[in-house]
Amino acid sequence: MVDPLIALGTAVLIIIILAILFWPERGLVARWRETGRLNERVRSEDALKHIHKFEMKGRRPTMESIAGALHISQNDAATLVAAMQSNGLLQTGKGEIHLTPQGRDSALHIIRAHRLWERYLAEETGLREAEWHGQAEMAEHQLTPAQADALALQLGNPTHDPHGDPIPTADGELVTHGGQPLSSLPMDTPGLIVHLEDEPEVVYAQLAAEGLHPGMVVRITESVPERVRFWTNGDEHIIAPIVAENISVVPLPEEDIEEVDDCERLTCLKPGQSAEVVGITRACRGPERRRFMDLGILPGTKIKAEMRSPGGDPTAYIIRGALIALRQEQANLIKVKRIEAAA
Repeated sequence: MVDPLIALGTAVLIIIILAILFWPERGLVARWRETGRLNERVRSEDALKHIHKFEMKGRRPTMESIAGALHISQNDAATLVAAMQSNGLLQTGKGEIHLTPQGRDSALHIIRAHRLWERYLAEETGLREAEWHGQAEMAEHQLTPAQADALALQLGNPTHDPHGDPIPTADGELVTHGGQPLSSLPMDTPGLIVHLEDEPEVVYAQLAAEGLHPGMVVRITESVPERVRFWTNGDEHIIAPIVAENISVVPLPEEDIEEVDDCERLTCLKPGQSAEVVGITRACRGPERRRFMDLGILPGTKIKAEMRSPGGDPTAYIIRGALIALRQEQANLIKVKRIEAAA
């Protein structure tokens, strides 16, 4: 005869196991199904971004390109495209794939969420530049249109992300940067960096390592099949032409050339010399930019280099009557115009 206590214990255990597996919304089966639906939605949204990117560049997306972008097999890509077509996001025919108006709206929302989040990470956090894209890749699938609108309002409704990519408005409008590849800039002609391509990551890592960012003024001194040589921010850079293709510039307007050439970095001041702040470079973001502004480092502020440490770094500057020590890497973020000493 079965022991009643053992039977009761077995029944309770079975009930607990069934509850863990099949409890509505919180059971393992429900979570597994939700994870599957989430993965399918993420794949669909990533495919929308890929197709939109190709259409914007005048290229034709294919099953092969979708499979490569999403790191899935072509069979899985075909299944995904069929599902997206059933959901009214795509149109296919004659070997071509196009976004429907609904698909384009969805793609622009994901792109908007991604680029707004990158802007947030750049302006409001101390996260390293190399991490912005990966973090935004995850956040873009979680932001609702209402949350994206609130984030845009918090950031002041920016038109471009930190790399210079246009951020779609809530209505899907884009303000393109209008740049051309760096290699097409005429020799020794000043140009303004307006965009850095952040994909593929290995190429963007090289651009970040060079310390490049939108807003920098460049001058090409050599452009040959083996290399592109240019100057910016007082430093010479040599990169491969394929890397240079990921830098977009616009020729600097004639009326701005003199203003740019007159600007120096705070590091150029020697003890006893004074300058007026022109601005803070766009490479200075987040907490460090806010700290500079809290110190009163704003356009028009007078700064005097007072003394330099025996090791050469940091240097003490008089800023609004206070003696502030800045490291060379910090002072290099501050653009100034030298004030000539009175005779």
